[in-house]
Amino acid sequence: MPTWYDAKVLKIENESPNTRRFWVEVAQLEQFDFKAGQFVTMDLPIGEKRLERWRSYSIADAPDGDNVLEFCIVKLDGGRATTYLFDEVEPGSSLRFKGPDGAFVLPDTIENDVVMICTGTGVAPFRSMLGDIVNSGKTTRGLHLIFGTRQAEGMLYTSEFQALQAQLPNFHYSVALSRENDWGKLPQGIDIRHGYVHQFYLEQYAQVRPDVRFYLCGWQNMVDEAVQQLTQVLGYDNRQVVTELYG
Repeated sequence: MPTWYDAKVLKIENESPNTRRFWVEVAQLEQFDFKAGQFVTMDLPIGEKRLERWRSYSIADAPDGDNVLEFCIVKLDGGRATTYLFDEVEPGSSLRFKGPDGAFVLPDTIENDVVMICTGTGVAPFRSMLGDIVNSGKTTRGLHLIFGTRQAEGMLYTSEFQALQAQLPNFHYSVALSRENDWGKLPQGIDIRHGYVHQFYLEQYAQVRPDVRFYLCGWQNMVDEAVQQLTQVLGYDNRQVVTELYG
């Protein structure tokens, strides 16, 4: 049987107009063990049946030996779970969850270039992975994060990824903005383009290589299109593409 934890919400911060960061403490443990990229499943008081109540969220911080976890959650229009989390949960509230679960993780030894493709809060497991690479001192090859959102106000963890580019010479951060109109106020030092995430990998990884792995996280439409483009259009092997869906 899975173990359920009752975690206390320590802090909540806005990360974008419709996205919040939640920090929770699992007081019954001194250390919450998980692998970067994994998720937990919350049991929220929003319905009677399990399928109405359970929602899964990726852990957004890297494993660091403590009992505090961070989640990055977007409020969905009409979503009962996120309406509850945004409108009723506050510091001091309790959140019940089980986990960690999931196989969307990097190998212990990273022998290939890693391309992380995501939209919105699909960046959460990648933030965890990148933080774990830094904390553990793992040796890696190329690391490329391709993040997509509609407008610049929806960019998440921007300053962290900018700093990571300076810290890790093999890390590159790209952003696709599909509906941005004010291009004069965008952050400097970032590879930002108008359009969608697909443009980046179609251009930069057009030459099929056996030494690259693509990790995709986001809405199903984006993930399905990326899998189709990578495997059927460009010709990558299915085993070079790893996916995680949300929503």
